[in-house]
Amino acid sequence: MSQTETNPSSAVAGFDHALHGDEARALGVGRHENPFGVLGIHRTDGGAVIRTMRPGAERAEVIDTAGKVLGTLERGEVDGLFSGFIAGDVPTHRFRFTHGDVTWEEEDAYRFGTLLSDFDAYLLAEGRHYKLYEKLGAHPREMDGVKGVAFAVWAPDARRISVVGNFNAWDGRRHVMRKRLDTGVFEIFIPGLQRGEVYKYEIIGKHGEILPLKADPVGFRQELAPSTASIVDGLVEHEWKDDAFRSKSRDWQDREKPVSIYEVHLGSWKRGDGDTFLDYDALARELTAYVKDMGFTHVEFMPVSEHPFYGSWGYQPIGLYAPTARFGDPAGFARLVDALHQADIGVLLDWVPGHFPTDVHGLGRFDGTALYEHADPRRGFHKDWNTLIYDYGRTEVKNYLVANGLYWLDRFHVDGLRVDAVASMLYLDYSRNHGEWEPNIYGGRENLEAMAFLKETNEQVGGQYPNASTHAEESTAFPDVSRPTYAGGLGFHFKWNMGWMHDTLHFMQEDPINRKYHMHHMTFGMVYAYSENFVLPLSHDEVVYGKGSILGKMPGDWWQKFANLRAYYGFMWTHPGKKLLFMGGEFGQSAEWNHDQSLDWHLLQYREHEGVQRLIRDLNALYRGVPALYENDCEPAGFEWVDTSDVDQSILSFLRKDKHGGAALVVCNFTPNVHHGYRVGVPHGGFWAEAMNTDAEIYGGSNVGNFGGREAEEVHANGRPFSLSLSLPPLSTIVLVPR
Repeated sequence: MSQTETNPSSAVAGFDHALHGDEARALGVGRHENPFGVLGIHRTDGGAVIRTMRPGAERAEVIDTAGKVLGTLERGEVDGLFSGFIAGDVPTHRFRFTHGDVTWEEEDAYRFGTLLSDFDAYLLAEGRHYKLYEKLGAHPREMDGVKGVAFAVWAPDARRISVVGNFNAWDGRRHVMRKRLDTGVFEIFIPGLQRGEVYKYEIIGKHGEILPLKADPVGFRQELAPSTASIVDGLVEHEWKDDAFRSKSRDWQDREKPVSIYEVHLGSWKRGDGDTFLDYDALARELTAYVKDMGFTHVEFMPVSEHPFYGSWGYQPIGLYAPTARFGDPAGFARLVDALHQADIGVLLDWVPGHFPTDVHGLGRFDGTALYEHADPRRGFHKDWNTLIYDYGRTEVKNYLVANGLYWLDRFHVDGLRVDAVASMLYLDYSRNHGEWEPNIYGGRENLEAMAFLKETNEQVGGQYPNASTHAEESTAFPDVSRPTYAGGLGFHFKWNMGWMHDTLHFMQEDPINRKYHMHHMTFGMVYAYSENFVLPLSHDEVVYGKGSILGKMPGDWWQKFANLRAYYGFMWTHPGKKLLFMGGEFGQSAEWNHDQSLDWHLLQYREHEGVQRLIRDLNALYRGVPALYENDCEPAGFEWVDTSDVDQSILSFLRKDKHGGAALVVCNFTPNVHHGYRVGVPHGGFWAEAMNTDAEIYGGSNVGNFGGREAEEVHANGRPFSLSLSLPPLSTIVLVPR
C-alpha cells in the first residue's frame, strides 16, 4: 500500500486538515451548528479533505464503492473525529470503521447535497407550499444511487437538530442536520435507513438548552401509545380502486343531494375478541358492510390523527399527519377508505386545527420558542382544555395546517373535513373573562388571523379538490359560515346546526303533557334555516359527560321512550338540513357512550332496539328516494308549514318540496293520543301514499296508521283547497307522498 493510502495527509506537506479547539470540541459534544461546513468531503487543489464524526470508532478508512481503500483518516482531538487529505480526483466514497475486532462500513451522510429546492424554499417562505408533506418529514428515497431516508423539519430558532434513533444509538452527535437559513428548515439524508426505523429529533434551542426529544411534526407514522417516537414510513402507498366512486363524488358536496352521515369512533364502534381494537382491515370489512346496509351516504370518523391520550377521542392530536397506530399502519387506513368508496360511501374526517396538547414530545415550544403556538397566553392557551392554540398569524404555521387538511384529501382520498371547535377559533374572548383576552387590531373580539386561515383552507379545498366538502362545528351566530369567501363568508360548504339540536332535544325531553308549552322549540329552527347550509347533528357530544343516551333522554315508560325516539328521528329525517347521527343512536343504545368498550350490539336481540335500527335504515332509504326531502334543503322554496297552530295537541304538519313540483307531507304527533279523522290540508288532489309511519309494527309501534294512504278530498283545510283525513298514531311521525 502506498504512503498516500496509509497516511493521506502527507500528500500535501504541511497541510493541516484536522479540526482543533472549540470547533473540534463542538463536534465532540454534538453542538456544532454547521456540521456540513466541516464534515464530509471538501474538494481542494490537488484532492479533497474528508472528515467524519463516528463516536466509538477507533479507526476510519476511506473506501470507494468497490471497497478499495483510498486512505486512512487520522484520529482527532475528540472521540470519533477523523480527518485526512486524499490526493487526486476522489471518487464517490464510503467509510470503513473498526472498533476492536469489529469492522463495518457506512455511507457518508455528509457527502449528499441539499434536499429542498429553491422553489420549495420560495413556497415555504410565501406560505403556499400546499404539498409541504412531500418535502418535510421522513421520506425513503434514493440519492446518488444510494438508498436511505431524507429528513426535513422546520425549526428556525433551533441552534442544532439531530436525527436520533436505534440506528445511531440515540446519539445526537451522529446525524446533525444542515440548517437552511432561507427557510429555517433542517435537513439531512441518512443513507442505509429504511421504512420502520424509529426516530425523534434532538434539538438544541436558541439559548443552548437541550430540549426534550421531539416527534416529527410531519411524521407519517408514530409508535403505538404510550410510546411517542415517529416511525419512518414515507407517504402512504396504496393501489386505489375507487376511480368509479371519485368520478361521481362531486355529488357529495352538492347542497341538492342527500347527505346522511354516520359518526364513528373507531375504537369503540365494535371490539374484537378479548375486547381488542378492530384493525383498519377488519373495520374495512365490517363497518363498510354495516354502513352500506343501513343506507348512510357517509361515515364521519372522529379524529384519526395520532393522539397520545385515548380518552381525548382524538381531539388532542399531536401527529397531525399520522393515522393513529391503534388500528394499524397508514396503508391500513387507506384500505379502509378505499373499501368504503367501493361501497359508494363517502368519508369525512374530524379535523382539529384549533389546538394541540402540551405533551413534551409534541409541538409545544418545538425549537425552544413559541413556534407553533401563539406566544401570548391570552391567545395561545386554552384554559378549558389545557391545550395550546396555533399562531394563525404566522405564515409557516398557517401553511402547515392548510397543507395538513389537503394531505388527507390528497393521500387518503377522504371526501371532506369537519372542522372541530370553530367557535373557539373565531372568537378571541372564547371562554375567557374580562382582561383575559386581547382585542384584534380594530378593537373587536374576532380572531382575524383564524378567519383568514379558515378561508384559505376552504378556498384551497374547493380549488384543488372540487369534489370535497368542508363542515364547520360552529355553535354561535357568527354570520355566513357556509357562504363563499368571494361573498364575504368563511367558505365552508355546511355548518352544524347546534341550535336546532339543543332546541329539539329540549322539547323531546319534556313530558308530552307539557309539550304544548314548548312547541316553539320545534318550529324556531325554520326562522333561520336558510341563513346557512345546515347539517342537523345528533353527535357524540350529546351522549357523554353524564348526558346519557339519546334514548335515555326520552320521557315516559319503556314503550313511550322508543316511540318518542322514533318520532324524533322521523322529524329529523324530514326536516330541512343534512343528517348526522352518532353510532349507537341508530339502534337506540340505552347507556351513555363509553369509549373504552364496544357499542351494545347485543341489544339488537330485543324487538324495540331492532325496530329503531330498521327505522333508521328505512328513513335513509326514504330520504334518498324522495327528492322533496333533500333537493331544496338549503332553499326556502323547499319547505312550507301546513299547520303550527295545534299546540294543545302538540301536532305539527309541513310540506317538503323538490325542484320539479314533487312534495311530501309530514305530520308529527308528539303526544300519546291517537287521532282519527284528523284533517290536514294539501296543495292538490289525488292519492297520497303513506311512505313512512314511525308507529308501524315492524318498528315496534302500535301499528295505527293510514294503511296504503288516503285520497285527497276537495275540502278546504289549513288554507288549502284539498285535504286528507288522517289517522295519527301516538308519538309518531308519518310521511305521505302523492302517487
